[in-house]
Amino acid sequence: MNKPANRGSLRIVFAGTPEFAAQHLAGLIENNQHVVGVYTQPDRPAGRGKKLQPSAVKQLAIKYQLPIYQPENFKTSDSIEQLESLRPDLMVVAAYGLILPGKVLDTPKYGCINVHASLLPKWRGAAPIQRAIEAGDSSSGVTIMQMNQGLDTGDMLLKTSCIIDSRDNAADLHDKLIDIGKPVMLKTLELIETGQLHPQPQDDSQATYAHKIQKPEGQLDWSMDAASLDRKIRAFNPFPICYSDLNDLRIKIHQAFVLESHSTYQPGEIIAATQHGLDVQTVRGALRIKYLQMPGKKVLPVDDILRGYPDLFKPGSQFSSIPEKMP
Repeated sequence: MNKPANRGSLRIVFAGTPEFAAQHLAGLIENNQHVVGVYTQPDRPAGRGKKLQPSAVKQLAIKYQLPIYQPENFKTSDSIEQLESLRPDLMVVAAYGLILPGKVLDTPKYGCINVHASLLPKWRGAAPIQRAIEAGDSSSGVTIMQMNQGLDTGDMLLKTSCIIDSRDNAADLHDKLIDIGKPVMLKTLELIETGQLHPQPQDDSQATYAHKIQKPEGQLDWSMDAASLDRKIRAFNPFPICYSDLNDLRIKIHQAFVLESHSTYQPGEIIAATQHGLDVQTVRGALRIKYLQMPGKKVLPVDDILRGYPDLFKPGSQFSSIPEKMP
């Protein structure tokens, strides 16, 4: 595909890796911004065959014939010289996954800006979308930030917000933030070109940290209350997907709803297994699980799974509540 004609006067280098980043790169391309180079992480093994797979950003850059650079890091003089050779006015960063040293931050005329998926200073760090849902936040947003050598600590340039619906999972919120993030990113570029930005420092006393998601966190602890477990199931969908063990089978739980329960059942005990769902007791309230995934199988409604495993999910059966140790 041919490159579109350039409309923006800024020479932009883009840096990002997953789909969230690719959608923002698409926003630059669609608005005819002058993207002179694209940085993304090196190809990684993926899938059952563990073949090297290009990132979502690389795939888009190939489609539009944009120069692609994939350094392991920026610790060599060659990597810095390569960036300098692009003569960037600005680097736009979105979910790149690499720490940028001071030499990189100082190379573009206007420095580096980051498209961060939270309302900073809340949820600095690697997993702001998941942690916002897990914590029960009612809103989220995108902050365009001037990058410095701290972890998401730079001055805020522009913000935009959205509601987190009570049934949103991480994929839903991810898509909402893309929709509101692209326009505010483009508005920031316009203000940089016209010199109308008014950076605002973050209040460090209000900061919270969104730790990277680790797979063992996905194990459900039935001694937690139903509302907390529901939030966790939504926060960890589509990755890494929550799970619980039943009769030595690891069962992934994709969707559930909170039920009132005043019973004497034990946390993790199956109360009922019907066409409406699988009801499991927690320390306070119960979860009605609607979609499950058996080991090596596809995701199915509970009603379909019960027909294939009528004895496994019978009332009185007990899900494990022993959490795995974190690495």
